[in-house]
Amino acid sequence: MDALYTAVATANGREGRAVSSDGQIDLPLAFPAALGGNGQGTNPEQLFAAGYAACFASAMGAIGRQEKIDVKDASVTAEVSIGKDTDGGFGLSVIMRVELPDHLQGDAGRELLEKTHAYCPYSKATRGNLPVELVIE
Repeated sequence: MDALYTAVATANGREGRAVSSDGQIDLPLAFPAALGGNGQGTNPEQLFAAGYAACFASAMGAIGRQEKIDVKDASVTAEVSIGKDTDGGFGLSVIMRVELPDHLQGDAGRELLEKTHAYCPYSKATRGNLPVELVIE
């Protein structure tokens, strides 16, 4: 792969800070209350959800342009869950909830989501590594 852009960020754990090299991100990190923390900061799951939702929505726009499908009224919400996995560690799962306009309900919308999921860099990176469910809303 020939890199077109490289994002750089540094973090020092779930109860610290995350800072990007350009200063655009400078966030306090904290365990969510559901995991026993104080919830007074963001967490890696929220950051991953935001990145994946944005990437998937952009990928859907690219597929829409290629196929001449209007997707301007679509929106993507990523739900990233963390939990215990079978080896005693932790794992992630994702539900991608895609709100589509009326003209993309049914088979047309499902086909668009499948093509987007095949194209999206985040989807490619997670494929075979964690479950991703696509839901049309």
